[in-house]
Amino acid sequence: MFGNLFEEDEEGFPPAPTGGKVGKGKDAEPPQPRGLVGLSGIKNQGGTCYLNSLLQTLLYTPEFREELFSLGPKELGCLADKEKPEAKVRVIPLELQRLFAQLLLVDQHTASTADLTDSFGWSSSEESSQQDVQELNRILFSALESSLVGTSGSSLIHRLYHGTVVNQIICKDCGNISERQEDFLDLTVSVRGVCGLEEALWNMFVEEELFEGNNLYRCSQCDCLVRAAKSAKLRKLPPFLTVSLLRFNFDFTKCERYKETGRYTFPQTINLRPFCEQAERPDSEVTYELFSVIIHKGGCYGGHYHVYIKDIDQLGHWEAQDEEAKPKLQKKEVKVCEPALEKDDPLSVLIAILSQEEAKSVLVDQLGQKLLDKIGVSWNRKFRKQHGPIGKFLQSHSDVFLLVAGGARVTLKAVTPTPGPEPSPTSPERPAVAEGSGARPGDAHRWFDLNDSTVTPIREEDIEKQFQGKESAYMLFYRRAELQRPDEAKGNPSYMVPPHLLRLAQEENCRLQQRREEFDASSNTIEVRLHLAPHYQVKDGALQPVGPGQDGLMTISFDRRKTVGDFRLAVYQMQDLWEGDMALTVAQSLPAGLHLYNTLSDDQQSLYGAGVRDGSDLFVWNGREVRGASPQTGAEWEPVLLTLVRPSLEEVEEVEEEAGGQGLTRTARGFAGGATLALVREALGPEDTLLCQESRPGCSGGGASGWKVFPAADMHRTLKDLELRDGDALLVLEPQALDTSLISVSGDVVTVTTPSDCRWLQVEFCPRGEGGGGGGGGAAGEEEEDDGQRRRGKVPASGNMLLSEVKQRAIEELQLQPQLQGVRCCLRQVDSTGKLLPPVREDLSVREAGVKLMTSLLLCLGDAPGPTQLFLYSTVGSDSPAAGEREIIVEESLTAKECLMLIVKVAELEGESWHLRKTDWCEEVGDALTEEDATLAELKIHSGDTLVVTEGRLPPKGFLKMPVWFRVEHGDTLANAQQNHVTNGVEVQREGVSATDGSGADMRFVGLVEISGEAFLDDLKTQVMTLPSLQDVCVPTAAFLRVWVLEGRKLCKILRGNQLPLNKLKLGSGAELCVQQLLKEENLGSKELLLRVQMGVPGEREYYPPVELVWDTSRDSSPRGLRQALAAQYGLPADCLHIAKHFPDKYSWMTISNWSQQVSKRKKKKKAENLQGAPFHLKDGDVIGMKNLLIDNNKDFSTLRDELGQQRLREEAESRRKGRGQSRSAEPSLEPGPERKGAGKCRKPEVALSINVGVFR
Repeated sequence: MFGNLFEEDEEGFPPAPTGGKVGKGKDAEPPQPRGLVGLSGIKNQGGTCYLNSLLQTLLYTPEFREELFSLGPKELGCLADKEKPEAKVRVIPLELQRLFAQLLLVDQHTASTADLTDSFGWSSSEESSQQDVQELNRILFSALESSLVGTSGSSLIHRLYHGTVVNQIICKDCGNISERQEDFLDLTVSVRGVCGLEEALWNMFVEEELFEGNNLYRCSQCDCLVRAAKSAKLRKLPPFLTVSLLRFNFDFTKCERYKETGRYTFPQTINLRPFCEQAERPDSEVTYELFSVIIHKGGCYGGHYHVYIKDIDQLGHWEAQDEEAKPKLQKKEVKVCEPALEKDDPLSVLIAILSQEEAKSVLVDQLGQKLLDKIGVSWNRKFRKQHGPIGKFLQSHSDVFLLVAGGARVTLKAVTPTPGPEPSPTSPERPAVAEGSGARPGDAHRWFDLNDSTVTPIREEDIEKQFQGKESAYMLFYRRAELQRPDEAKGNPSYMVPPHLLRLAQEENCRLQQRREEFDASSNTIEVRLHLAPHYQVKDGALQPVGPGQDGLMTISFDRRKTVGDFRLAVYQMQDLWEGDMALTVAQSLPAGLHLYNTLSDDQQSLYGAGVRDGSDLFVWNGREVRGASPQTGAEWEPVLLTLVRPSLEEVEEVEEEAGGQGLTRTARGFAGGATLALVREALGPEDTLLCQESRPGCSGGGASGWKVFPAADMHRTLKDLELRDGDALLVLEPQALDTSLISVSGDVVTVTTPSDCRWLQVEFCPRGEGGGGGGGGAAGEEEEDDGQRRRGKVPASGNMLLSEVKQRAIEELQLQPQLQGVRCCLRQVDSTGKLLPPVREDLSVREAGVKLMTSLLLCLGDAPGPTQLFLYSTVGSDSPAAGEREIIVEESLTAKECLMLIVKVAELEGESWHLRKTDWCEEVGDALTEEDATLAELKIHSGDTLVVTEGRLPPKGFLKMPVWFRVEHGDTLANAQQNHVTNGVEVQREGVSATDGSGADMRFVGLVEISGEAFLDDLKTQVMTLPSLQDVCVPTAAFLRVWVLEGRKLCKILRGNQLPLNKLKLGSGAELCVQQLLKEENLGSKELLLRVQMGVPGEREYYPPVELVWDTSRDSSPRGLRQALAAQYGLPADCLHIAKHFPDKYSWMTISNWSQQVSKRKKKKKAENLQGAPFHLKDGDVIGMKNLLIDNNKDFSTLRDELGQQRLREEAESRRKGRGQSRSAEPSLEPGPERKGAGKCRKPEVALSINVGVFR
């Protein structure tokens, strides 16, 4: 059910790679055909192993299968009509018929149950969830009975599986018998306290329960309390008896479920006469034979199901793989020395196990148990951590172990799995049967293990291994012994299959065969790139294209099974103008150019045998020369692309920093790998030219580049011998270059000093620069003391220097060793506003950390984050994220929930109703982190991000929980009505007027709304109006409501589109909303802005009350378009209007002038100014001031209130600068409530299993 979660040993192996070309689309690999066993498995959809086991049992119940096949389309309908509402199509039995036909007749390794589970009405979550096979058996039978109502198969389940139990109570005084009859489809028997099935049946149907002493029975005939005996008997036996074992129990002491794993036996053949009411029945009616065992492997909370099935109709090919298949007559055994057993060596242990087996082979799923018996420790406990699962260990040692029978068995390579006196030439893979042995041993007991897609033959003795243990029998299926199969059904999978299903299976087999043939052809088709010699030349030790185009390159698709001669002929036919011999040489594109290797000379060899693979390059030439030059071939002449470094003689004042320093020029050039260093020097300059190799980077941290001159002895060595690779640098020093100041030669060491080496970093020690709360500044005296302790100095640095070395050098330069002894410190950058940035990682170099040279760093107290750590800011509350910031360093592998617990602990917060939010790029609180189990890395949390701890629990996934406010005009009667309401147990508190609202309106908190993200805006408005605080508000329809999004308790934007889902409106959980009652319906478009226009009072510094204006910006969003809209609204000429936008946070106005942005003369079209962009950024609710210049000459928009506000802002800024600012107290929480203790971790609730069935009555 959960894969190998509950399995100790790996079962099965992943499919081996096909080795062919991976197909795409129609060329995708078709399903594999059936194996040697000849039976088809069922694909697991993620958690449907319980369903697969039950379906295989029903399939190999021939009577059930044939009864189901006897129902035709006239009774069940047609699947093609299932979407028609008037058609009554019985989908479940039809899909079950098709699945059975696929399993019997279609030549594929596994079949899918996707269509069947769709007919059940199951979703993907139900297909992957764990269920009980005993419960499924009852529900599936009930669904089939409901689906077959009104058909000839309506009594199918009743006839095959229905039985009757009679419960009797016999009065000991009068002999009166009181009985009650119960029907059953399966017998549920106890496992606890009994040793087997027969004892459990004896306890149920033979032993009597006595009513005596204080526990008497009231007899209806005696009309008094009497002694009595209670018993139960089987009155009616079905043809097929299903037995469910109660393996799972509940421990009331520990209050937990557990699985009974003790030994519980069950017979292959059972006689039920002692348990029946009628003891005179013939043996043929009460004798049952076992034919299916469903096995559960795992615990009570999860596991895996598979089934052992007896092949009654002999549809599969049963073949023993061990001592049963060995011939009776064998040659004299050859003694094999048993290898020494080393218990700590898994290879030695497994070899010893296999060598001691008589058959020299073992089932892979039994190998783990044999290892446990051998050394007393399981594979998982001793070897899995170091060597992985046992299956993968066997695969990785393919030189020792050989997997046979489709990977189900393992044997030693040195030993034949099934030895015989003489190998048979006709069937080498099957064991020979000795003369006179009669029928094969498996004919009488053809049992198979059907484990989802894997089918393996087993012996009857293997069933006894399922009596006990973690993997044990869970359901038993018996059939009446008198049921005989006709001879024509033996080995005939098409027996009793309807003609239309036979036709569908034949068509499917034809399609599969065609797909396999197409896939086989496509798998052997390779693409080869041909490089034509006339378009290449020999240059720099390799073949280089003559022109910039791709004229010399052709791609040809060819069957790799054909010969080289066939391929050469095909190339000849493509090249009509080719004259003379044609040679095909394997080539490879290297960084230095195209290089040739071996020539294909054997025309009878296949392309595959010649080493030509998909994507190979072949060079087409005459085999002698290319444009008059002979190219070098072979691996020893592979060209090398070297980087030639020469001193630049030009004076460069300022250049960008690069690796390797400045004042050097770099060029790439290729050379043949077999060329000597002397030939390379000859090609680069005069004989006295020095060639130098870059020395390995050391730990000095300096910036100067070090080079080493090649000695004279190396001049006769090739580039291959010198181990020069592509991209290696060679410093070429000609005699005139030695006279420059950049080059200094000392023996065989050359030092190149470049301008970039003279770089530095300024480091300043900030004793109080560490974070730790982010709140408040110090006193003036403390500032002066800090200034006295501050030290700064320049530290020589380069781009390759580690920041840990920079820090150490800064401590030495600033003489801070005594002061920082045992104190942790870190380096931090400062942005343009003076804010400290997160500490830099000290394991990175200056360049890797993005630190620019000739800039400043602060040496602060505190830790630096490691390679797997994040430096984060945390704060509590959503109103002012910058207030009360704390700095924490956490592991990026931490989950969001663990990070929240850490922050809550550091902040000493109480309760558990908290969740995390992340601030966005503009430092505003964003959406909540709903994925509590996701790591910080998965949530894309980076160093420097701010996490805000917000009060309140997270809403369920997919739901939005948003606080709602109501916008009330002063003097409105609703203000008095709302004062009497209580929302969520908290009296509604009046909040202050929004700073963006100059109309005198205020906002009142009315409650919380929890709604699905898939709901529409109309649904949100309707749910808002159901809040108790708004029951006195009269709104005819949802269109009479306007919904604002709040940011910082200020109106931000209006939600548009009444039929749009909330997810598309980008609303996150916790977003604050404000609703406003309207006097008329409103449906704003996406390009319409709602502005509040205030007309100035002539001669005064005041404004009339604001008027709402809906401005369509789709036509013209420039100042001209706004003036025309205002002119049309007020009936004034546009040229006489003077307008400005109000910024309430700054108490200032910005004039919107008639000036258009000037552009360069090169641009043909002038760029119109967009008021929705910088610097105005017009949005919903913005206040636009307007002056009528015909009657008002005052162009100043500021009011007395604006001057007072600006003065207050200046005073607050001055107070903050001097460190005397006091942080405002946090607002009271809107969601108070009793503290809830966190519940303990509980298991995910189990979901009931169900199958949806149509109505056919």
